[in-house]
Amino acid sequence: MKQSLRISLLLLGLGWTLCAAEPTRELLNHTFTDGVLRLELSDGTMRLTPYSANAIEAVFMRKDETAPSQPSYAIGRKPGPVDAKLTESADELRLETGGLDAVIRRQPFQISYRYKDRDLIGEEAGFFEHDGKSGFRFRLLSGDEKLFGGGSRALGKMNRRGEHLELYSSAPYGYGGEARSMYYSMPAVVSSEKYMLVFDNSARGWLDADSKGDGILQFEAVGGRMAYLLIASDSWARLSAKIADTTGTQPMLPRWALGHLSSRFGYRNQREVEKIAEGFTREKMPLDAMILDLYWFGPELQGYMGNLDWDRKAFPNPEAMMQKLSQRGVKTILITEPFILTASKNWKEAGEKKVLATDADGKPMVFDIFFGPAGIIDVFAPAGRDWFWEYYRKHTESGVAGWWGDLGEPETHPDDILHATGRGEDLHNAYGHEWTRLIFEGLRELQPDKRPFLLMRSGFVGTQRYGIVPWSGDVSRNWGGLKSQIEITLQMGLQGVPYMHSDLGGFTGKPPDPELYVRWLQFGTFQPIYRPHGNEDAPVEPSLQDKKTKDIVRRYLDLRYRLLPYNYTLMFENSTTGIPLMRPLAFLDDRPEMADRMDAYLWGDAFLVAPILENKAAEREVPLPEGSVWFDYWNGDRHEGGQTITTPVTVQDIPVFVKAGSFIPMIDPIPTTAKYDPKSLQVHFYADPSVKESTGSLYDDDGETFDAHGKKKYELLQFRSLRPDDGTLELHLDGERHTYDGMPENRTIRYVIHALGAKPQSVSVDGRPIPVTDGPSKNPAASAVWNKNDRTLSVTIDWSGTPRTVKIGRPA
Repeated sequence: MKQSLRISLLLLGLGWTLCAAEPTRELLNHTFTDGVLRLELSDGTMRLTPYSANAIEAVFMRKDETAPSQPSYAIGRKPGPVDAKLTESADELRLETGGLDAVIRRQPFQISYRYKDRDLIGEEAGFFEHDGKSGFRFRLLSGDEKLFGGGSRALGKMNRRGEHLELYSSAPYGYGGEARSMYYSMPAVVSSEKYMLVFDNSARGWLDADSKGDGILQFEAVGGRMAYLLIASDSWARLSAKIADTTGTQPMLPRWALGHLSSRFGYRNQREVEKIAEGFTREKMPLDAMILDLYWFGPELQGYMGNLDWDRKAFPNPEAMMQKLSQRGVKTILITEPFILTASKNWKEAGEKKVLATDADGKPMVFDIFFGPAGIIDVFAPAGRDWFWEYYRKHTESGVAGWWGDLGEPETHPDDILHATGRGEDLHNAYGHEWTRLIFEGLRELQPDKRPFLLMRSGFVGTQRYGIVPWSGDVSRNWGGLKSQIEITLQMGLQGVPYMHSDLGGFTGKPPDPELYVRWLQFGTFQPIYRPHGNEDAPVEPSLQDKKTKDIVRRYLDLRYRLLPYNYTLMFENSTTGIPLMRPLAFLDDRPEMADRMDAYLWGDAFLVAPILENKAAEREVPLPEGSVWFDYWNGDRHEGGQTITTPVTVQDIPVFVKAGSFIPMIDPIPTTAKYDPKSLQVHFYADPSVKESTGSLYDDDGETFDAHGKKKYELLQFRSLRPDDGTLELHLDGERHTYDGMPENRTIRYVIHALGAKPQSVSVDGRPIPVTDGPSKNPAASAVWNKNDRTLSVTIDWSGTPRTVKIGRPA
């Protein structure tokens, strides 16, 4: 007793606190085989598996368990190869990977983690059980450490430290500036110390991020897999890469996914769909998809969910409709839900074929949802998956280009419902993950050369490897609803989910005033997905707004389409490096205060965007990351980084800045991404004497082939700027050239160089001098054109795979 007391006092003196209900855990034995360390403990077994030099999985199994109760949903790869080794001393074991190490104290048993020469985090009680719940307790090692994560939430701040969060995906209909629990819950935190800690458990749970101020980080759940995954690196960008490497990389979406996707709750018949699409053409607004809500399978909200087939009265010839839209470059996307109403024509068949989750007696469990009494498809059961997939296969073959999965938290999900692999409460947070996987894997087999598009409301850690495009749910049409979207999207990007976006304009509530609508759609121009959506209380389509609103939104829509090469390159970078398209300012400026900013963000590496988040704003404070010079995109004004500036605003624009040294590939406006012509490009370069060297790139392929990069069906143009000491500027172009359908043999590239300050004395291309002219040129390829109004220099070159160099002399 006295010895136990002395140990407890010693641990308290070291800053460790054991959970009162837990006895001191003892290490009895260990084995190290094939890089996996197995620890035999007094109350169970701990298995540590390095997945790389940056990631270690820890799994706890009780004495009566021979394997975890559930599979890993978070991990998207097999372990290794990693040169793991075990070193031993009298006091500790050390599992070393060359990067992330696990340090195991023998007595009393304790695991802590280091990355290279840094202490990261350590178990406090480690695994624990109490009051029917079990989980893990850790001690945070830094008092200044910030924590992000927990999935999709609107807390009005970026830092989750100090919060106690429920881990149960749910639907906060009509939320605004705050929603503590949302549609896409993730049992994970991302630390400002550059690690991600994932609790690989799909059950109802709770995450306590130091809510008592005692430095304790705790996860607990009602059941599920008792495991965690630690991923570490030394910068935000590299951490993003390691998260993607471990949990799975998001495949590239089809190019059209970056276009304007029109959606409403909902289009009620075939003629309405065609009329809306025609309206965009008439208003000269680009369009790439029409998204059909639940009226495609029935005329009313109640009584039809689960039919999973066209209502031929409202849509007499949907195949012809989809073909007609496709000929205009417009895709068709259909909604589906996982519920089968008892009134549905499919109810009897679903029950007979064991498609539905059951009650304790093995009968389909029936419960009430908004749309009527229903059961839920068991996506964990082969019979449920196969039956559900057949509808996706049928409609995909008839012309459907993408799928929308709604209510997939699931919105209603009894705790005691039985799935093939466990209770509803234990599997709840993985339902959306498995549903997404079902469709993704089916489409990969059906159309192996095509990229899926899956608009899904809920998932888990790692669902991005199945191509999920999540959205933030039914947000209110108010300024709080708009403001929360930056926080939500940045948080999800940090957790490895890059395509989170919002219902532009807001989904529910009073019709938005025109200013709020404009501000939301201006923000949407620089979001991963551009998709206005809302209920029928107000028209959500830009083409149906008043003239002033249409004119502003049209200009921003054109800008989004002009940025297609830049945005498509961001998509490629995410698919190969894991770095999100929309990034916190801390990715460029890692000062502690920048990690808290959620009023502005980076769009790729080149743009800083500061949306207008309040009514009738006349000015906007904009934080500019230090270490860079920034140019106002609209007027070209130059600003030093490392300061907060105040810029005037009107309803016409939101503040957008470009980082000096950036290369921004663009095109002329087009009506649909199907009209994208890769033969002619503009590359805007923002010059500044402070930037001695910079790089940029442009990735291109056919826009639809799955893993075109891996199949060597792409072209990658690589730009580089140099500023020699003689005051000149050099722009170098090289690249990787493969072949793909539609690839041009030759590209015409027009450099537009900003911020030179004055007309240069000379310009040469590959060492050959060319004249510098004022104003438009009859033969721009034979000269450099100086525009004295916006003080830009245009130089046009051809690219066919041979390195090119443009050299710009000193100012005249």
